Parts: sequence; structure tokens; C-alpha cells
Amino acid sequence: MQSAAHSAAPATDAVSDLRVAAPRGPRGPMNWFIDFIELVAATFIGIVAADIFLSVMLRYFFNVQIPDAYDFGRLLLGILIFWGIAATSYRGTHITVDLVWGNVGPKYQRLIDVFATLVLLFVVTVQTWTLFDKVRGTYNDNVTTFDMHMPTWPFFAVAWAGDVSAVLLIAIRTYRLVFHPEEMHDPKIKGTV
Repeated sequence: MQSAAHSAAPATDAVSDLRVAAPRGPRGPMNWFIDFIELVAATFIGIVAADIFLSVMLRYFFNVQIPDAYDFGRLLLGILIFWGIAATSYRGTHITVDLVWGNVGPKYQRLIDVFATLVLLFVVTVQTWTLFDKVRGTYNDNVTTFDMHMPTWPFFAVAWAGDVSAVLLIAIRTYRLVFHPEEMHDPKIKGTV
């Protein structure tokens, strides 16, 4: 028979293994900002899910529709997409094709990472500029929802703020890739050569 101390030891080791398996970088202002952006994106996922769930339940069980439910769902989904871009841009966990990257050495992997991040920064910056034009256009044209005639520009502005956050996070990623690559926690892929 094992004593209680021996049976409790593996559970403690398993907990300490979990802590080691999830390394955290230094907690500075940049990391807090990154975590905040990810929290906002997760919050919008919850809001969109709750909106869809509530709309379906009210329509199915009570034959009642929330006024402007379609417009709210569409606008909230747009917000979710742009904040989702912000959340995935920094971590580099979005869908990637690493055929070349996985088969070159660490020096060239870093060069590919920096080049790809600079291209992403350029593309998202241009996207942010054009989305700002959309926010301004919906404000100037007084575009409203169908049922309650609420202005839609605030929704576009929140989506634009997500895009601005994406630009900031990609800029932080670029800075860290160039000057502090040890602070990046990207997944490592072994070459197949």
C-alpha cells in the first residue's frame, strides 16, 4: 500500500508540469496590451454568440423578433472579424503555409518571419485606412438600421478600432521579431529535409 503522501505527489508534479508547459513572457506594458486586445476579441465572440442564441430562441419559442436583429448580427459580426484579425495577427497562430519556412535554417526562418510580418503590416495598414473611410462615409451619409433607425457608424468605428489594434499588434510583433526575437513564442516546426 502507498501512503497518502506518495499518492498525492504525482498530482503535484502534474500541476507543476502544466505550469512549465505554458511559458509566459515578461509582463510588461506591451504584453498587457496584447492580452487586453485578445480579451476584447473574446468578448465580442461572446456577444455575437449571445445575440444569435437569443434571436433564435425568441423567434422559435415565442414567435418574436428582436428589432434590427439582422442588422445587429451583421454589424457585430463585422466587429468580431476585425477584432479577431487583431487577436491572431500578433501570435502568428492564424492559418499559414510553412512549406519553405519549415525547411530552412533558423536564420532564414527569421528573415521570412520579418518579411511576412512587414507585408502583413502594410496590408492591414492600408485596410485600416480604407475602413476609416467607410466609417466617415457611414457617418456623413447618416446610414441607419432598418427598424429602429439607429446610426451604424458607431459599429463601423468599433470595427475600425479593432483594425487599428491589429496594426499596433503587428507593429509590436515586427519590433520584437527584429530586436527581441527571444520574446516571441511562435510555434516551432522542425524541417523535413
